[in-house]
Amino acid sequence: MAVLMDGKALAAKITDKIRADVVSFGLRPGLAVILVGEDPASAVYVRMKEKACGKLGFFSSGFRLSADVSEDELSALILRLNDDPDIHGILLQLPIPGHLDEKKMLSLISPDKDVDGFHPVNVGRLMVGDECFVPCTPRGILALLDEYGVDLKGKRAVVVGRSNIVGKPVAMLLLQRHATVTICHSRTRNLPDVCREADVLIAAVGRPYFVDEGFVKPGATVVDVGVNRVDDEETAIRLFGKESPKTMKVREKGYTLCGDVNFDAVENMAELLTPVPGGVGPLTIAMLMQNTFDSAKAFAEK
Repeated sequence: MAVLMDGKALAAKITDKIRADVVSFGLRPGLAVILVGEDPASAVYVRMKEKACGKLGFFSSGFRLSADVSEDELSALILRLNDDPDIHGILLQLPIPGHLDEKKMLSLISPDKDVDGFHPVNVGRLMVGDECFVPCTPRGILALLDEYGVDLKGKRAVVVGRSNIVGKPVAMLLLQRHATVTICHSRTRNLPDVCREADVLIAAVGRPYFVDEGFVKPGATVVDVGVNRVDDEETAIRLFGKESPKTMKVREKGYTLCGDVNFDAVENMAELLTPVPGGVGPLTIAMLMQNTFDSAKAFAEK
């Protein structure tokens, strides 16, 4: 039976330290969050980030823009926030509407305030191993592995998913820790066979219950990054079984959340395993707060 890696408890430990450091250093970190449009999931994430700021004594400034906002308007807002001395971190909630150039908008954010770690300058710094803002979810994954004493030196790590937000940056972080890293994707041949070679398996593909027992080597560490919403009973029955608690939740509440890993199938094979929810998710918010605090401290020291 796998030991569950408690991301919620670790996130609480991290945020408790940030709260104490805010008082100790006499700082009031400022985070600006920009939400374009009315995507329900994005709105939830933004509220969570703003709530976290309030709990830690941060200054939080939210900007809700209509879905048809022009690039000129969004650009002007970002440039204004770059010059605002009370703002130490700028977060553009993704995804943004298709008529906006995502890469262009992200590149307008000052690298020194890019607390999401998506600016090309920070991406480049991460690639060469220089100090930078590390994307929040990958930073949280490494913190969780450290918390549970996972030594990455010489280990085989497999990352399923090649997104710029999780897959690629977490692969770089694992490589910096001297793991031998393979990145897999939709065109990887014999994917289960490749995954079974992993001492550390990171699932970040965005497909519910995609990784099952055929992907996992006995004794492996399995990190499930996926958060998938299942709101169709027929799909729930196919994934979880007719009488599963998750299927019952779909019947009662209309939806349930699950990861990319088939938890029940993998739990008896892995040595360490993250649950969904309560695994990686809470650490993403905690690391956003950490990046924002680090930015405020750097500005104060200049």
